[in-house]
Amino acid sequence: MSTEIEKRVYGLIGKNIGYSFSRNYFTDKFESLKLEGFEYRNFDLADLSGLSDVFQTENLRGLNVTIPYKEEIIPKLDSLSQKALAIGAVNTIRILPDGTHKGYNTDWFGFKKALEPLLQPHHQKALILGTGGSSKAVSFALNRLGIAHTIVSREEKPGMIDYNRINETTFDNYQILINCTPLGTFPNVESCPPLPYQFFTEKHIAFDLVYNPAETEFMRRAKQHGATVSNGYAMLVNQAEKAWRIWNK
Repeated sequence: MSTEIEKRVYGLIGKNIGYSFSRNYFTDKFESLKLEGFEYRNFDLADLSGLSDVFQTENLRGLNVTIPYKEEIIPKLDSLSQKALAIGAVNTIRILPDGTHKGYNTDWFGFKKALEPLLQPHHQKALILGTGGSSKAVSFALNRLGIAHTIVSREEKPGMIDYNRINETTFDNYQILINCTPLGTFPNVESCPPLPYQFFTEKHIAFDLVYNPAETEFMRRAKQHGATVSNGYAMLVNQAEKAWRIWNK
């Protein structure tokens, strides 16, 4: 007598996400765990007007959220975890048993787990390049690690600095630089944040949330001057596994 295979659908909400890490990662995960009825889809939305259709997907159990909707999606959800509320950005949605949608943030956890092995005692302060949802999660993680930080924006804003303010003294004071912008992502692999890269040293960490290509222009230029570099792959794996645990509570 055959038993009916349980069907579960998960997916990624974003814009222009054909390159998606998540779909390949979870498809491979389902195969390795022999979860035959499990499927991971890309929901590529031009805007969030199509979100209600996504929510009505049959057998939907969980979603990831990526650029540019991590902040914009919050008012569309029924509830938020305490950490997602504190961060102000959502990258994971769980469909609760009553059918409501709860937002979580696992980016902060993924980043923290990826950065920790690189840290040495002299890594005391960080510059966060970018102001979007990912930068908010990174800021939350740095607070958890006790690392003071400043956010860099294209235009000077209250509590932030712009790129024109970054000089040799800045590099003396900040030992960790984290790219939370999409600059350098495939196919625009030659772009990178506008920094005076000559001031990187072996005492610096250059951490790029971009993971495609594996070595970004930001990383390549920093490494030329001795910096320790990392891309966003480990962060993505860590946040994905955290999302998986949330979906399967």
